[in-house]
Amino acid sequence: MPSNPTLQSNSLTAWERTLLLVLAGIQFTHILDFMIMMPLGPQLKVAFGITDAQFGLLVSAYTLSAGVSGLTATTYIDRFERKRLLLTLYGLFALATLACGLAPGYNTLMVARVLAGLFGGVLSAMVQTIVGDLIPYERRGKAMGVVMTSFSVSTVLGVPASLLIANHSSWHMPFFLIAALSAVFGGIGVRAIPTLNGHVAGNRSQGVGYAISEVLRDANHWTAFAFSFCLIFAGFSIIPYITLYMSSNGGLSADEIPLMYLAGGAATLLSAQWIGRLCDRLGKQTMLTRVTLLSMMPMLAITVSGGLPLWAILLISTAFFVLVSGRMIPGMALVTAAANPTYRGTFMTLNSSVQSASMGVAALVGGHVISRNPAGLIEHYWVCAVIALVMNLLAVVLARRMNTHSSLKP
Repeated sequence: MPSNPTLQSNSLTAWERTLLLVLAGIQFTHILDFMIMMPLGPQLKVAFGITDAQFGLLVSAYTLSAGVSGLTATTYIDRFERKRLLLTLYGLFALATLACGLAPGYNTLMVARVLAGLFGGVLSAMVQTIVGDLIPYERRGKAMGVVMTSFSVSTVLGVPASLLIANHSSWHMPFFLIAALSAVFGGIGVRAIPTLNGHVAGNRSQGVGYAISEVLRDANHWTAFAFSFCLIFAGFSIIPYITLYMSSNGGLSADEIPLMYLAGGAATLLSAQWIGRLCDRLGKQTMLTRVTLLSMMPMLAITVSGGLPLWAILLISTAFFVLVSGRMIPGMALVTAAANPTYRGTFMTLNSSVQSASMGVAALVGGHVISRNPAGLIEHYWVCAVIALVMNLLAVVLARRMNTHSSLKP
């Protein structure tokens, strides 16, 4: 690590880019592990003979256990050196993902998903905490843009490749692939991530619950938590059921569905960097408002796109992926800045728990909102979009009430 990694500049340094690419790799496997469950929905339903609601529970099991894990982590995350903690949890996550691939049935897969959530649920918070610790606010939009490419790469490469592998072998294989990639990125992280222990001495001198009480005492933190909940809920009211909707109402075949993720991921891979730069140039609040409001159009359109030709569905789904994921770049830059830097690890872990809970609740709500008619078509999916629009508007309002600690370094 250079002697002055937080040197104020408009451009990311070479060291910062290397660090961010490694963190993005860790995020890639973590996100892909969660995302692959959704497009595998049709295969899992056939393999286990489960309903849409049971599949929604399988998706929610990961996020809800991740939320519990995050709450538990608040008691220790700022009491340990960040690199060692991150890589330990990442290793356990890789083992849990391997267990998902080895699962012989629905119940055992459910248990494995719960374990993956317990260990993987803290990874995003750890990655965002390290970004907040090492990257100054002036460059954090670009930094979040780099880290957010993990979503794009998992979409443009991970999901289509995993689906192709699953279509030509079995649903087990994508989990084996993710476990192997996790081992590779974990090995690279051992050398690439610097030791971060400046926060340890002060936090260990306090009681176990001191950091949590300090975080929860700050009203601004509560505003940030509410903002995160609404932002995530808006997206996950719709996302878990896109593949199911497109395979039934949209008429897309098993070979056409990967095209949707490929097109959306490729576009997002480029747009994430552009949005990140605009965040630092125009302001995080400005970009959040603009991208969030724009995202509302494809959110509604994708839930009523059944019967449209393939090119139209691809156009709508690409706009959906670009704008829905694009909200997270200014959103997370604002959230990391809303944290008191002294307790950023605890704050980001609590925030990750809020996000995981939001994903789980949104998936459960969506699973109970949608239904199938006698012809097997999904109905009431548009209601999920209406819920998403309301949550988007609430997120914009809450963001304007949120103060940042941008004057505090790092």
